[in-house]
Amino acid sequence: MSRTIFVINPNSSESVTDAINRAVAPLRTPEGPQIACLTLPEGPAGIQSQRDVDGVISPLLKRARELEDEAAAFVIACFSDPGLHALREQSRHPVFGIAEAGVLTALTLGQRFGVIAILPTSIPRHLRYFGAMGVMARFAGDLSIGLGVTELADELRTYERMVATGRSLRDSHAADVIVMGCAGMARYRARLEAELGIPVVEPTQAATAMALGRVLLADL
Repeated sequence: MSRTIFVINPNSSESVTDAINRAVAPLRTPEGPQIACLTLPEGPAGIQSQRDVDGVISPLLKRARELEDEAAAFVIACFSDPGLHALREQSRHPVFGIAEAGVLTALTLGQRFGVIAILPTSIPRHLRYFGAMGVMARFAGDLSIGLGVTELADELRTYERMVATGRSLRDSHAADVIVMGCAGMARYRARLEAELGIPVVEPTQAATAMALGRVLLADL
């Protein structure tokens, strides 16, 4: 199997792409398909506003068009799922957004999902999206850790805030499954799940796992 699942980080942070690459490493097998993680150089250092989301759609579509003939599937590795529906229109291959895939995976693991956002300004975007997805009846809450994308490099502070936020979602909002609301944080997932005692979904892993299943089944 020679075609590739392209996991595209729509921001320009190579450290985020490196973290995404490590997150999906367990899904790679010698038989393939290959899973390649790419950075979008035209993107901002972090996608933290609706303007950022809208601004990366055009370069994202251009990059995906260049990869179309090599692709088996695309994963958009940003929790705002920028350009998801436009890329589905453009490409003949399956396209997955990590927010959509993360939430749908969470719904298989619990009755009420909570989301750990990175910034308070992310939450209105998430709420609009969840409303459009029709999942608000099973939505527990969306709370932020108050750190921007570039600040997530401080791993101790990031993890401590994730634990505190996850506990609040569990204890005060009745969440019984948690979705990480940002790409590139898979290194915290297992520890956070053990600390909270409820399932934790890392959305890039969820989306890439869906893409992998779709590609493998398509080749049967």
